[in-house]
Amino acid sequence: MISTAPEIRSKMKPDIRDTLLTPRFWTTDFQELELLDTSVQEPAIKAVIQEFIADYNRKHFVRDDRFDHSFEKLSEEERKLFLAFLERSCTSEFSGFLLYKEASLRLRKNNPLLAEGFKYLSRDEARHAGFINRAMADSGLSLDLPHLTKFRKYTLIKPKFLFYATYLSEKIGYWKYILIFQHLEDSPEFIIHPLFNYFDNWCQDESRHGDFMGLVIKSQADWLNGTISRLQIRLFLLLFVLTTYFSGQKSSDFYNMIGMDVKEFDLSVLKKTNKEASKVFPIYLDLEHPQFVMLLDACVTNNKKLRSKKKLIGKLPFYILNCFNILRMYFIPIKESLPTGTVC
Repeated sequence: MISTAPEIRSKMKPDIRDTLLTPRFWTTDFQELELLDTSVQEPAIKAVIQEFIADYNRKHFVRDDRFDHSFEKLSEEERKLFLAFLERSCTSEFSGFLLYKEASLRLRKNNPLLAEGFKYLSRDEARHAGFINRAMADSGLSLDLPHLTKFRKYTLIKPKFLFYATYLSEKIGYWKYILIFQHLEDSPEFIIHPLFNYFDNWCQDESRHGDFMGLVIKSQADWLNGTISRLQIRLFLLLFVLTTYFSGQKSSDFYNMIGMDVKEFDLSVLKKTNKEASKVFPIYLDLEHPQFVMLLDACVTNNKKLRSKKKLIGKLPFYILNCFNILRMYFIPIKESLPTGTVC
């Protein structure tokens, strides 16, 4: 949807096309969420909430004169790649805001501790989305966030899986931001926009959000123990590896533009997140297994071939191959975070 507002106002970008790799807009069963008993982790959860209250980044997201004319030095191709990155990032942050805001409102009567945590998470996500969208507006385009609120499709997910997903998403976000920042700190010639200078403190918000989610998960023994839960955890870990790796490969031109090798970057993000997840989940993936990356790359190759096929009959062999490769990854022996038989 292109705005017909005067030129001095930023045009609104058209709706984002839904794909498997597009950031999701989630909702959940809030009645079930109200009933969560997190008392075994209550002191730790309260400690994280105190960090939220301290709001260490309250004065961090302040624009300066580096943003003036920040898009003018970019080539048309650089501008296109950077705007696509901003769009993905803003959509992801805004979807988090909507979810966390609704949770904070729905839980405040019957589960005030979780409601308070979600209130601060929504504050941070709104701040991030607004900061990114304002950077987009400097180019003459921005996302119509109120329109997204009304017309995006929402995916219903059980609270258990919601916490699995948001924990992993926040921790992946942390490692992406900090690794990009560290790379650009070492190679400042690739800093194409001042937004990247904010990633150092920014990533700490993502890490604290992940800590909050991880503590809630650890408070629910039935989310961590038993054959079914372990199979579900294994599935979510693999799904996040696949979506992170595939979306990274799809955005490889952006990472090349800022001097990063996307495969090396994604594998580093995934390995660090996987290691950190072992502090919450009783199992984690063996990303060092010699077949794991080989199978990931085989799926990427198949995805490229899929895009060249127009008819289902032409796509079918590559869908089958990808399913087979993903199953092989799923059944690569997992690592145990805790001694066998330990109950979380």
